[in-house]
Amino acid sequence: MTMDSNSNGRRHIVVVGGGFAGLNFVKHIDTRFYDITLVDSHNYHSFPPLFYQVASAGLDPASICFPLRRELRKLKTPCVRFHMGHVDCIDVSARTVRTDHDTLAYDILVIAAGSTNNFFNMPELEKSVYTIKSTPEALRCRNDILGLLERAAVEKDAAVRRRMLRFVVVGGGPAGVEIAGAIGEMKRYILPREYPSIPQEEMSITLIEGSPKLLGAMGEKSSRDAYDGLRSLMVDVRLGMGMKSYADNRVTLADGSVMDASMVIWTAGVTARPLEFINGGEVARGHGNRLVTDGYCRLTGQGDIYAIGDIAIMPEADTAFPNGHPQLAQVAIQQGRLVARNLNSQARGGQVSTFRYKDKGSMATIGRNRAVVDMKKLHMSGFSAWLVWMFVHLISLLGMRNKLTVLINWIWAYFNYSTSLRLLIRPGRWPRRDLWQE
Repeated sequence: MTMDSNSNGRRHIVVVGGGFAGLNFVKHIDTRFYDITLVDSHNYHSFPPLFYQVASAGLDPASICFPLRRELRKLKTPCVRFHMGHVDCIDVSARTVRTDHDTLAYDILVIAAGSTNNFFNMPELEKSVYTIKSTPEALRCRNDILGLLERAAVEKDAAVRRRMLRFVVVGGGPAGVEIAGAIGEMKRYILPREYPSIPQEEMSITLIEGSPKLLGAMGEKSSRDAYDGLRSLMVDVRLGMGMKSYADNRVTLADGSVMDASMVIWTAGVTARPLEFINGGEVARGHGNRLVTDGYCRLTGQGDIYAIGDIAIMPEADTAFPNGHPQLAQVAIQQGRLVARNLNSQARGGQVSTFRYKDKGSMATIGRNRAVVDMKKLHMSGFSAWLVWMFVHLISLLGMRNKLTVLINWIWAYFNYSTSLRLLIRPGRWPRRDLWQE
């Protein structure tokens, strides 16, 4: 089945991806001129900066996810539709997008599919390490952390307990620092209170970073503060040390040394989500397999195909970022809004503008009362930075219910470290789902 894109005189835009970039595009496009179909493999928008809190049982997944259909309903127009499906192929000459359920015709295509984990030529890691690039991945990580703690609580052999509770985080960017800090807080504060049968020293958390500093995109002060904050949470930080392989619960480092690890959490890098293009010539790709665009976010050589957010790179159009803009929410939001404004202006016969990123700063949290913030020439750390971090993340969440739920959880956890979210809930095995449900 192919959707008719010209039945009502308006051009049909297909948007692939309901993250920050895609959703902001949809919110700002003028539906007097366009019909829009938003395609995503999930029926919800999620908030990636807080995935680590789901993975460490600090927040409920529903607190950082918002139904896409409810968000689109707020636009109060029948011109915006949602299609749940995984895009596996784009036919450039036929102007169609093929999902696992349907084929959609488009007049304009906006690709905002985001990024996925980059295992740096070690594909075998995909099936052995934990990742936190999505809500399901964060939930799996949470369940297995809690599962290891529960198993260790009833294990009589101290040596076995130590092997069970060796956590290794690979990657010293914001995600790695935040998840390592969250697990460090579990060791320092939660373990003595809720798992008294486990001696605190038997749980170990090691963060491995290949470069000489943490938070490489941030300043030296932020890097040092993050290092000191992690050390205070009993996290062993190893800088200038890459991972070579992981097998049989043993991590081999670049220098040949070996360490035990019952759980490896991979946050070391990202790459653009793979998309297949057919019948349209070669599609240019840049650093990190990202789609090369011009200054208007149009794919090189493809006038009616745009790429925005983490999946896009414009090395020649913006020489300040030859390796691509940082893969942050602010870049995605700004690009989504720019492309919508340009298309609206084109429909009215007006002018269009090129993309210029307005850097609003970077931040990361290391735990309770600990965070770092870099905003232009301003550096903040400690409690004040932590308050700024909380405020920015709260206002960025979709939905008042989500904002209130997260705020209440944070306030409650701040005063007594107690949360009802450390629930080990695994999905039932039976009945087996039919193929169409898979």
